Amino acid sequence: MKRILLFVIISAVAVGIYKWEESVPSAAAGNWPHVQATAAILMDADSGEILMSQNAEEALPPASMSKMMTELVVLNQVKAGKLNWDDIVVTSKYAAVVIGAQIGFKSGEQLTVRELFEAMIVHSANDAAVALAEFTAGSEAKFVELMNRQAKEIGLSSSAHFANATGLDREDLIGLSGAASKGNTYLSAKDTAELARHLITAYPEVLEITTRNDIFLTNQVELRTTNLMLPGERFAYSGNDGLKTGYTSQAGYCFTGTTKRGSTRLIAVVMGADSGDTRFTETKKLFHYGFKKERARA
Repeated sequence: MKRILLFVIISAVAVGIYKWEESVPSAAAGNWPHVQATAAILMDADSGEILMSQNAEEALPPASMSKMMTELVVLNQVKAGKLNWDDIVVTSKYAAVVIGAQIGFKSGEQLTVRELFEAMIVHSANDAAVALAEFTAGSEAKFVELMNRQAKEIGLSSSAHFANATGLDREDLIGLSGAASKGNTYLSAKDTAELARHLITAYPEVLEITTRNDIFLTNQVELRTTNLMLPGERFAYSGNDGLKTGYTSQAGYCFTGTTKRGSTRLIAVVMGADSGDTRFTETKKLFHYGFKKERARA
């Protein structure tokens, strides 16, 4: 009886695995999964090969995914010795009132470059992004010039354009003294993937921050991650260690995710999903497809 019961259990598990694999589009057949979003792309992080593309060339508002460029500019400035992680930043009135995800500081408070940087990455804090931009370049408008210059240097398309340090819509910034509010930020899914690839290739240490579920600032403020695909989160996906969420009313729900299994690292971008949950379930679909494709090649 025990042998029969064991056989039944093993058979049931095998059928379940088979049905799960069936639900993932066949990599061998080259069937790309349809993503429930405006645009999407899947890229091999090492080679830059595009494994899946859906409307990936259209320039769209990326929301806070554009903070990856803010991260890149700050990291470049630190590398060049123009910024130090322990530098003290005195927060401005504009930084204190910018909407969206926040640390929640008041004008005149003091935080280090490191604290602001980690808050921007893990919690997507807009006030942290603005404070870093102003401290780095003197104003957000001047910082935006650095962002667009960097976009050209790393080879993003001619349609890529950064308008502020946060990815917020222009309408959210009009009337705020000190805000860069002359236009909107636009990136294609391909540009976003290329930006992510450049960021983690040039500065792989950023993944030590993006993999955190939460951080604690020196003022005892706890900030939670916005990436719900990290281990222990609701949409946890094995091997996921980043990278950046985004949402505005114009952009919809967006996510740039990266996952490593074995020697393969993938980057997936989903733009314009209709809900916060959908951006993660569709990214999971892309990762399933990509890793199955890589297994089929091996």
